[in-house]
Amino acid sequence: MPGRRRHRTRSSCLTRLFSLLVPLVLSLVLGIVAGGYILWRWSATLPRTNVLILGLDRRPEEGYVVRSDTMILASFYPAGPAVTMLSIPRDLYVEIPGYGSDRINTAHFWGESEFEGGGPVLATQTILLNFGVPVHHYVRVDFEAFRALVDAVGGIDVTVEAPIVDEAYPTEDYGTMRIEIPAGLQRMNGETALRYARTRHGSSDFDRIARQQKVVMALASRLLKPAVWPRLPLVYHAVRQYVDTDMSDGDMLLLAITMYRLGVDKIECRAIDREMTQPWTTPAGGSVLLPRWEAIHPLIQELFTP
Repeated sequence: MPGRRRHRTRSSCLTRLFSLLVPLVLSLVLGIVAGGYILWRWSATLPRTNVLILGLDRRPEEGYVVRSDTMILASFYPAGPAVTMLSIPRDLYVEIPGYGSDRINTAHFWGESEFEGGGPVLATQTILLNFGVPVHHYVRVDFEAFRALVDAVGGIDVTVEAPIVDEAYPTEDYGTMRIEIPAGLQRMNGETALRYARTRHGSSDFDRIARQQKVVMALASRLLKPAVWPRLPLVYHAVRQYVDTDMSDGDMLLLAITMYRLGVDKIECRAIDREMTQPWTTPAGGSVLLPRWEAIHPLIQELFTP
């Protein structure tokens, strides 16, 4: 009958369509898996890549002629795999190419004063001159970028060792405010994480460095969790809108693969600490940290070679 013939025709069409789609989908999936495996294996043959992360004390209406409030030299060694991060105190008194001895955080300021984009250039030159480590890429993150990244991953989990009370936390309008962060495991949004990383009230700059490292590790841990991967488009948007870097999408993907192969718990975080520096007052009355190179050079050798 006509109705049965139409039903058989529709069934036959669906069967043929299904028989065509299944091999196509399987081929696509297998291609993605094979391509991912090849990329995974190929990434392990790449040379060491060093990235200078500059956290800028910069308000939204300001330009880039500012000092770097945070300096972290990260190194990705795919053949290991190994990932290391070295925090550098902003008051470390070093040689700035063309400007003489000064705090290391002024390198970005002086470089950007020369020409647009000169901040990362002079900062990387300063790292090479003083530490002998070549820098291949840079990342500049200001307050807005930091908040956007943390919020893009849905917040980060940080264990606060002791309650933090800061009666004079600096606001972005150059005023102050009171902040409190309780002890214990905290799920922090972008604003809270920024306050935790920036506050210096009642603690030294070395304590602040330790908190910054905890925040960076918490962010990396979130990014490497498969449950967070559906949020990667938000992360990508935050990076491209707020973060300044000379890395391409491909560069960032390869570094992410190295981190994933290693595992966030094996990332080595170190710092130039009290034992590697000596407090000193400059003739102009500035409080700085003189580097103890006999203690710093072995650390550099350990983290950045081969």
